[in-house]
Amino acid sequence: MGLGKLLHNHEEHADEGGTIDHPRAYEIFASIGFLGGRRAAFTRLAATARPRAGDRVLDVGCGTGYLTRILAPVVAPSGHVTGLDPSPAMIDHATRHAPGNCTYVVGTGQELPFPDGSFDLVVSSLAVHHMPAEARPQALRQMFRVLRPGGRLVIAEFRPPANQLARHIVGLLSGPAMRHDPRDLLGTMIPDAGFAVESEGDLPYLLYYVRAARP
Repeated sequence: MGLGKLLHNHEEHADEGGTIDHPRAYEIFASIGFLGGRRAAFTRLAATARPRAGDRVLDVGCGTGYLTRILAPVVAPSGHVTGLDPSPAMIDHATRHAPGNCTYVVGTGQELPFPDGSFDLVVSSLAVHHMPAEARPQALRQMFRVLRPGGRLVIAEFRPPANQLARHIVGLLSGPAMRHDPRDLLGTMIPDAGFAVESEGDLPYLLYYVRAARP
């Protein structure tokens, strides 16, 4: 199966949940999709999360661990980054490329296997749209639960291009994942879970973010 067909078939079921189980293909697609700007995009996203040395960080839907590897040196030497993803193949790939202060766990956002208040920062990038629609509010409540009081949350999702032609082309290439408005996708789930929203807006390379805190 070709890369485009493989990923398009997966995205057709994005609203039903599911996993991406082809990490090498995903890495190639991500590099192409960001037009060579993947590192810049995720470095900007990491800066938006404002990680600090010593932070305990959780990346929900970590995929191949790309964002965790950017965050890891920032929170070192005493901080730690944990990545969680429902795909064993993704977790295996992430573990094989892990820095010393990263660990990875197979699991879902709606059933986080961590005690209350375990983390200072929770991030989730391009993952919410892969969760079953009915599970998304529970996933946000779980992120709230595992954050300590005063802990921070950053959620990032795709945003469609403003240009109609570009939007159409991206939709053909990526399927439903890039057709939603991220504001509609996230709705009021973040404040409804108990978070205080601090800021939101667009980032380069078709990303939209919300930064919030647990009171």
